Amino acid sequence: MKTLRILLLALGGMVFGQNIQSIQLFNPQTNDGTPVIRFGEQLVLSFDDLTNASEIYRYTIKHYDRNWNDDNLFFTEIANGSLNGLLDKFEYSFNTIQAYTHYKLIFPNDKMQPKISGNFELIVYKDSADRPLFKKRFYLVEDAATLALNVSRIADAKKPNINQRVEVKATSKAGDLSSNVNSMTLNVMQNNNPNEMVNNLKPSATLGNQLLFQQMSLTFPGNNEFYYFDNKNMNMAADMVSATELKDGVNNTYLHPVWAFPLNYQYQPDVNGAWFYRRNDLGLERNAEREADYSWVYFSLDSEPVDKEIYVLGGFNNFKPGKENQMQYDAANKKYVAKIFLKQGFYNYILATKESNGSLNFGEINGNFWQTENLYQAFLYYAPFGRNYDGLMGYGEFRTPIGK
Repeated sequence: MKTLRILLLALGGMVFGQNIQSIQLFNPQTNDGTPVIRFGEQLVLSFDDLTNASEIYRYTIKHYDRNWNDDNLFFTEIANGSLNGLLDKFEYSFNTIQAYTHYKLIFPNDKMQPKISGNFELIVYKDSADRPLFKKRFYLVEDAATLALNVSRIADAKKPNINQRVEVKATSKAGDLSSNVNSMTLNVMQNNNPNEMVNNLKPSATLGNQLLFQQMSLTFPGNNEFYYFDNKNMNMAADMVSATELKDGVNNTYLHPVWAFPLNYQYQPDVNGAWFYRRNDLGLERNAEREADYSWVYFSLDSEPVDKEIYVLGGFNNFKPGKENQMQYDAANKKYVAKIFLKQGFYNYILATKESNGSLNFGEINGNFWQTENLYQAFLYYAPFGRNYDGLMGYGEFRTPIGK
């Protein structure tokens, strides 16, 4: 146990120095963390500053092409209002061990309004947008086409039980789509995870005001249902939490170990990688924005050592691997362990391995099954003749478990 404690202390050292935590871009229209809005709708950005200061931050936005490359548009081409907005709505934490300042922004607003559709980043900074504190992607859709998705099992002779095939039908809401068809492509993403995407698909068929995307290449590994934990009550062990303690003035949440390489699929409800901040003290629901506390969360995986890096990933860290969420092997206890400082609530997470080419494998540890319930998101882009940007013509999603 001493070996494990020393290892975890080494793991956690740098995370505490990161002052900006718990960044969330939330869609109140759909009640989830999928940052897709239509004109006239708004997103809610929130984050915590663990210095507990009362800084005034700034924000701006940037537009990108359909593949998230810089399209070099000026701010006046993409938005109305001020180039830089003030992020000055904040409140201090209350009744928490970890002090912090909670910031909140409703966007778009009367100070800044995007005027074109497509891919955007919301950039938050202190002194210069060239040195951002963080960036969050969002999508503005014109709602000119309806996208219907269907997901089915795909039988591959070598891997018959792991893949899911996606088909998409786009229907115009106003007239014929064929005149713009050469500029149209489809991107499909799984579970809000930018690492799991198929990009730049051309229609496989055009039928008047409908486009069909039925390529056999539009497939994804099914992966498995996400692991989860819930530490909305810091004083008791429940919902995958094996123990809790307050030590040296800091909360600690110890999760039950998870197992690697399952042989069979077992259905377990999840929220497709999402997370929600909550605090509930013996039935009393608190205001999580300013009353949810922070804890070191100890993740562990029962496994022999493998010759790959393993990361704890989810929507809460944008599925982005880094030193702060990499697992380390504890040989004495035959476990992989990680320690991450998180605001309390309900979390989905997945354990991903990094391949030699740098790509992430989300099914190697958790398992890969065609039955898995996933969220699929389809984005239809177009740039008609004479226009200098990629617009987002339509968006659709599919969350339902697939049939046999």
